[in-house]
Amino acid sequence: MSKCRHGISAELEKCPRSLLVCEKSNFLNEKSQHDIHVSKHNFNYKISVLMPECGILPANISSVINSFSPYYLVRDLPVYELLEETFLESLVKKGNFYALSYSTKIDEDNSIALLSSGQLILSLDKDTYEQLGVEGRPSLYNHRKAMRFVVTLDLTDKRLTPGTKRYQRVLSSLKDRLPLRYDFFFSKYSTGADEDKTLHKLLSQYSYEEHKPAVSHHTLKEIPCPTLYPSDIQGKTLSCDPHHFLEWLGAVNLDISCENAADSFLSTYVCPEPQSSVSQALLCTVTGFISPENVFVLLQELRQYFNEPRFTPWVSLTVHGFMDSPVSWGATEHGFLKGGENFYNLVCFKNQDYWLHMATGAQDGCPP
Repeated sequence: MSKCRHGISAELEKCPRSLLVCEKSNFLNEKSQHDIHVSKHNFNYKISVLMPECGILPANISSVINSFSPYYLVRDLPVYELLEETFLESLVKKGNFYALSYSTKIDEDNSIALLSSGQLILSLDKDTYEQLGVEGRPSLYNHRKAMRFVVTLDLTDKRLTPGTKRYQRVLSSLKDRLPLRYDFFFSKYSTGADEDKTLHKLLSQYSYEEHKPAVSHHTLKEIPCPTLYPSDIQGKTLSCDPHHFLEWLGAVNLDISCENAADSFLSTYVCPEPQSSVSQALLCTVTGFISPENVFVLLQELRQYFNEPRFTPWVSLTVHGFMDSPVSWGATEHGFLKGGENFYNLVCFKNQDYWLHMATGAQDGCPP
């Protein structure tokens, strides 16, 4: 397994620092950490699958995508509800449950996230933090004065067991001292009967909407495509540079022409070298509140795509995190600054090699 890190590209020298971590390994390697990287990226709003030399989404991949877990948009939910005893025992402590405040801007508003690990993250402005009275720390992305604070509560910690003094103090702060309320996204992967009952009991007390991730796909015809070789992740000889590959992926997702046509006044972008022409490529996009578990099941299915002979040597999976989430990977603090980007891309090769690109903006720690 090999890994490399890139700073900002030459064209972006005047922009804020960004970070791209590149890793090459094989899915069958016992030291491969692809599953860990996927599981730690908790909050995903968009997935893009690109399959060169494919015109129709394979039935098994379509079936996996259509079976993605539903998610809920709950209106005006008090934050203390996430700490209620039944909710804690039946949902939070069993894992695979995710909650994220909806339409809260990480650089302006208070933002709340509940990770599947049971960590409740509150990213708060200075006034809210001081009124709440719960211990936290200054945000890593303050300027000269601390104007934002982060409170992390491990709801699986025995010291926060219902009935303990600390639990009562935290609950009282959120329920009586400063009853914060927000709209929330909820998602639960693979619920059982008890979990479903607890979740729907809570939902029934508030206004909520149930959603399924939205799926769209279209076929691209006769497009230039970068050449990728599993052994050359840095693009030194056989493959294109990873920055340029991701830029090309972005252009394809935005339906930007990569041919630099003489009569085009909209784009002078050209596909990076080395390249070849593919007769068609399928682009499938899924948007919503998507759990890491759903992403991992899709990745497993994409790996099986090469069990049959294919004209393409690779397929690509790109996963975008929420720009205003208080965390990116794991409990690593996330900020917005200019763009709030945090995403990763997996290139899966037919020999079970893979490339993993993990990218963040200026206000993020280094991806794992």
